[in-house]
Amino acid sequence: MFAPLTPLDWKRRAIKYYPEKIAVIDEDKKFTYKEFGKRTDQLAFALQNAGILKGDHVAVMLPNTHYMLECFYGICQLGAVMVPLNYRLVAKDLEYIIRHSDAKMIIVDAEFGKLIEGIQGNLPLEKFIIVDVPGHDSALEGVSYEEFISEIPADSVLAPVDIDENQMLTLNYTSGTTSNPKGVMLTHRANYLNAANFMYHLNVVHDDVYLHTLPMFHANGWGGVWALTAAGGTHICLRKVDPPLILELFEKHNVSLLCGAPTVVNMLVNEPKAKEVKITTSPRMATAGAPPAAALIAKAQAVLGLNMMHVYGLTETSPFILYCEWHKAFDSLSPDEQANIKARQGIELAFNGETKVVSQEDGREVAWNGKELGEIVTRGNVVMSGYYKDPEKTAEAIRDGWFYTGDLAVTYPDGYIEIQDRIKDMIISGGENISSTEIEGVLYKHPDILEVAVIAVPDEKWGEVPKAIIVLHPGATCTEQDIIAYTRENMAHFKTPKTIDFVEALPKTATGKLQKFRLREMYWNSSKKVN
Repeated sequence: MFAPLTPLDWKRRAIKYYPEKIAVIDEDKKFTYKEFGKRTDQLAFALQNAGILKGDHVAVMLPNTHYMLECFYGICQLGAVMVPLNYRLVAKDLEYIIRHSDAKMIIVDAEFGKLIEGIQGNLPLEKFIIVDVPGHDSALEGVSYEEFISEIPADSVLAPVDIDENQMLTLNYTSGTTSNPKGVMLTHRANYLNAANFMYHLNVVHDDVYLHTLPMFHANGWGGVWALTAAGGTHICLRKVDPPLILELFEKHNVSLLCGAPTVVNMLVNEPKAKEVKITTSPRMATAGAPPAAALIAKAQAVLGLNMMHVYGLTETSPFILYCEWHKAFDSLSPDEQANIKARQGIELAFNGETKVVSQEDGREVAWNGKELGEIVTRGNVVMSGYYKDPEKTAEAIRDGWFYTGDLAVTYPDGYIEIQDRIKDMIISGGENISSTEIEGVLYKHPDILEVAVIAVPDEKWGEVPKAIIVLHPGATCTEQDIIAYTRENMAHFKTPKTIDFVEALPKTATGKLQKFRLREMYWNSSKKVN
């Protein structure tokens, strides 16, 4: 007996056992699992009637609403491929992705209609399906989502489609930095096993209430779109990251779990209302996307009472390949010591396969001494099947059966891996390797600093030296000399930033990851030099 591994089967299970349980809450709308199942079936039927067949691609540009959740199931249960779009991109990039992905249709939120209006005539799409949003009129020519699915009777029974677990489920595009975005092909099997990791290691249970603070378009919400349904938990939709609203929703809906990049954690702990609101639900929060500073983790636990969990992965790995496993013995450590451990990326998850750190010189696994630097590589169940229509980039990333992440790390004697930097972010000054994340970790402990990014900038004597770009807390009057003196007191002098720039905001992706490449371009491609 054989059944393909697909996260779509979890919707069937949830409807079977929890038909009347609230599955989705989206502002003032609520849907039971039975109602949610009917809406996804109506969407699938409508798409099928409109010509979408097994293997076809459908682009989706929606925020974290019930419509987005419905698309993950309605599109994919046809054996079609969902192409989640990052709505923070510019029209040029969106046009490239839509054309490159071979999408036949698009489902788009009216709020983002203006992004598509200017390129609509250039897109080879057969149909535009528009989710109406009060206050956001769109000039896009298309059919209303609700009208589109309402043509299908709610009691319609969709004929099952044969699914191969190795066929593509979603086509997720990475952000383009120096080249066009790359399409990551993720299969039913990879998504299933990643979601199983999400369930097991984030302790997802039937009574969980999950707040979708993480964009669902980003690596399929890290698997949360599938995992909460598998457990029969409740999805709380959130149209955009709004710290005061998030703090309110914690108590209103008894939120027990959420995910987000370190910048989202930072936004929450520095929200003025955080000092006024007493959170009694003790939510678990998984963070990833950039190495979080230990000071930030400690603050999140102390100020908000969040139980922080650190995970690590990439879009190309579905995304989880490491998590910071917590041992009971750690409970006796001081808060600072606990935060230092939680800042590590950790060890392999149960279902993803093998991950290790290897020497860039000879490919052997580095010593487990917390000192020898190497690149994180992985292989197994969650790695992409390749970049869509790009065999050359696929061959560069996957070599001898291993996916090379581009992240530099060390392995501690207990096997815990900790990232030191991206290969391109490591600062090499006078022949010495300097970790930008180490400097950031020190600076985040400074009481006046809200956000910080450290990059290499050109230097005539040393080749390159560290520079810190800092966002201060409102009202803070810290100077460049103050910051430099602080770092010299807390780390080796050769590692300290040589100059400081104060800015109002740092460039970030839609998921909150710092875009250091934009900062590097500013200083390396301009006349700015450090003497």
